[in-house]
Amino acid sequence: MSKKKDELAIHKQNQIDETALFDHVSSIIENRIHRAQVQANQEKVLMFWETGKYIGSVLLGGERAGYGKQIVVTLSQQLQAKYGISFDYPNVTRMIKFASRFPDIEIVVTLSQQLSWSHFIALLPLESDEAFMFYGQDVVARRLGVRDLRKQIARKAYERREIANSQLTEVSAVPFNMFKDPYLLDVLGLKDNYLEADLEKAIIAEIEAFILEFGNGFSFVARQKRMTMDGDDFTLDLLFFHRILKRLVAIELKIGKFKPAYMGQMRFYLKWLNRYEMQEGENPPIGIILCTEASRDQIELMELDKEGIAVAEYWTQLPPKHELERKINQIYEEAKERLERRKLLPGGSAERNIEYFYEPKEEDDE
Repeated sequence: MSKKKDELAIHKQNQIDETALFDHVSSIIENRIHRAQVQANQEKVLMFWETGKYIGSVLLGGERAGYGKQIVVTLSQQLQAKYGISFDYPNVTRMIKFASRFPDIEIVVTLSQQLSWSHFIALLPLESDEAFMFYGQDVVARRLGVRDLRKQIARKAYERREIANSQLTEVSAVPFNMFKDPYLLDVLGLKDNYLEADLEKAIIAEIEAFILEFGNGFSFVARQKRMTMDGDDFTLDLLFFHRILKRLVAIELKIGKFKPAYMGQMRFYLKWLNRYEMQEGENPPIGIILCTEASRDQIELMELDKEGIAVAEYWTQLPPKHELERKINQIYEEAKERLERRKLLPGGSAERNIEYFYEPKEEDDE
């Protein structure tokens, strides 16, 4: 509501509308509080970066490196006594690592507008800058708190996206970075002998958790989408719409290993959706086939992505942390090997230009 409209509402019929007055003043206060919090968070992050950068530069000086740890211990005790727990030894070491990881102040200025220091603490153990930026973008896009960020890191969201991307070729009709492989559907609580119908019902019951696992931008459209042609009825398990990509996403659920026959079925669904459901301004629909086991070599051989079809595994029970890491790392290494092989083919390339962006958001509580 504009300022003039607010004033008209407050002075309606020459009387003061106390409710409208309170609401308008509250919006002023909350807006300024939010801006102050954003500014305070940014200054805090920059203070920690500058502190870490200076300490790091001093410790790098010649013979000082040998007893650098003791210097940091003593310094942190002095700083903590004067400025509080934020300058204890573990946090001071994080400041040094943070400044070393991001020596460019301009990058830090940009990041600090979006992420709190608690977010940075969760991100610092990540080995690659690509993973760091992926999770940072996820925090911004979905306004994740620190707890949810740690959960995403523990569930290897970055590695699973890269595994999915490894299936896609240069001429892929499936956009990069839009799905993961495998999907971890442990929230569904299914029994071992479930049917595809049980899986579908469980997904519907836990639709919010499923969409969050699936990725940012997905909106649920329909379950058991009916398609009729020449008097015959066909049924698509799940239909979503991706608001960012502006396209329908058809999802088929399969128990067991991927079969090449699934390709023809999904191709029909996509052509039907393209003809009868796609609206003006939308991009062509794409399909995702979810199986309990995906033969990635078969999928690469069939070049499904050229027709807008992706295949991914789903796990209905989350394995223990060490087993999850082992499985994901194994699949991840296999995916990198496939990309390396693809580089050797004529005209092949595994390079991807991924743009990471940050949008204004409300700061999360630390």
